[in-house]
Amino acid sequence: MSNQEKIYIIGHKNPDTDSICSAIAYADIKNRTSSKKYFAKRAGQINEETEFVLNRFGVETPGYLSDVGTQVKDMEIHRTQPANSSITIKRAWQLMKESGAVTLPITNREDRLEGIISVNDIANYYMGANDQRIMSMARTQYRSMADTLEGQVVVGNEHGYFIRGRVLVLAADPEQMDELMEEDDLLIIGNREDIQIFAIRSGASCIVVTLGAEISDKVKELAQKNSCVVISTPFDTYTTARLINQSIPVKYLMKKDNLVTFHMDDFTDNIQEVMGKLRYRDFPILDKKNRYQGTISRRNMLNIKKKKLILVDHNEKSQAVDNIDQAEILEIIDHHRIGTLETIQPVFFRNQPVGCTATIMYQMYQEKELEISPQIAGLLCAAIISDTLMFRSPTCTKWDQEAALELANIAEIRIEEFATEMFHAGSNLSGKAPEEIFYQDFKKFIMGDVTFGVGQISSMDAQELGEVRDRLLPIMKNECGNNGISMVFFMLTNIISESTELLCYGEGSGKVVDEAFNAQIRDGSCYLPGVVSRKKQLIPNFMAALQNN
Repeated sequence: MSNQEKIYIIGHKNPDTDSICSAIAYADIKNRTSSKKYFAKRAGQINEETEFVLNRFGVETPGYLSDVGTQVKDMEIHRTQPANSSITIKRAWQLMKESGAVTLPITNREDRLEGIISVNDIANYYMGANDQRIMSMARTQYRSMADTLEGQVVVGNEHGYFIRGRVLVLAADPEQMDELMEEDDLLIIGNREDIQIFAIRSGASCIVVTLGAEISDKVKELAQKNSCVVISTPFDTYTTARLINQSIPVKYLMKKDNLVTFHMDDFTDNIQEVMGKLRYRDFPILDKKNRYQGTISRRNMLNIKKKKLILVDHNEKSQAVDNIDQAEILEIIDHHRIGTLETIQPVFFRNQPVGCTATIMYQMYQEKELEISPQIAGLLCAAIISDTLMFRSPTCTKWDQEAALELANIAEIRIEEFATEMFHAGSNLSGKAPEEIFYQDFKKFIMGDVTFGVGQISSMDAQELGEVRDRLLPIMKNECGNNGISMVFFMLTNIISESTELLCYGEGSGKVVDEAFNAQIRDGSCYLPGVVSRKKQLIPNFMAALQNN
């Protein structure tokens, strides 16, 4: 399955039980009613409550998707067939011509990239190939010479290598050539037997006989005795001299140091500058194990396939997975106020004033006449209990309660007993670092020019809430100023007493609380009886207070 066919269903950052369970349920609904493939994902680490719920009903945690920006794997990758480093320059040129590529990757047997060679590299070499020793410096194999010249090795080991000497055309009389020749030279010779014999006796390491001339037994025996390789080619002397340099191995010319490569998971934002600066025609792509996968060029940036998303339990850009602007949003299923997300195309947007997104999921199962499995029923029931604080929250509606009761029957759980276990698992704060507590349910909100953050933990243990209070204040101070946040609030919500101690930090935070709840801040906090919902009670009052100002 290609990456373009995948559709991810994902909740908000710092996901809660509703965010995770609704994503899992909606993936189940979509996969049972569509031919496309849907995957539940998470935009952050799950908390202990959600972990308890997933373990309780035997469901795997959705995969982590922290960023939906376009990646190399979302681009059209040229599957240019690689070659090994022993092929000739001539063969490399043919491969690039056949595939329409201008760059040829060179790999080993394990598909590890060893180097690259381009059309320009070959052209520059061929136009400047005037060094008579270049073939010996490149350690050219005799079999490669024969293949390039469309001939054959008549005498000698075709697997041997030309490692010393020059390449000369023996066209003059032997007396004149005697002054030019050196031991171990490679000589291109015509059909004269006397010159062939002279070259062998003079210490040539190889002779190339042109025009397919017949080679006598006398020459063969002498070549064998003197360890001289004899190659026969049907080409004339001029063509032979012109082509023979194309037989050197590609590893001699290929670029193998400081290679610029990208990985499949690299984000295009990070590689764009490199591609523009270097302006290479093609860049090799590697997988996680550094195995060659193909090449990309700058023009591939023009038709990148965006990741396709369905958002659940949020529609605020500040709460969405990173780089949401680079993704294609297909649907939004939520129960919060209309937020700041924008889409290029019209999308299916279902937003209902209920206490939990899981309640909407339950309704969708009913509307589509799909049977709900005990596992999914348990997840959705847990999400409703969590979001409505077991029906104590003012966000809770009759539809939430009715859905939870029916789902509990399917999952075969008793709501009060299960809720006690779940809240205990989620509110067990002992041993947790302050940062972990603070960020497990922290959301950012924007009202005009003001950006503020609100975190929340709920517990049935008042003493535990009191103990964590002082540990959170330093984290709040550090968060203030990050990502434009000017005020930070944290709700310590007591489920039993249905109240919240609100911690406040940042210039103007006291004024916002005073106008929103007519409450005075003392020692960095205030007591809000009856306030347990961030969505229904805290945020609307804060927004109204900020709007009035």
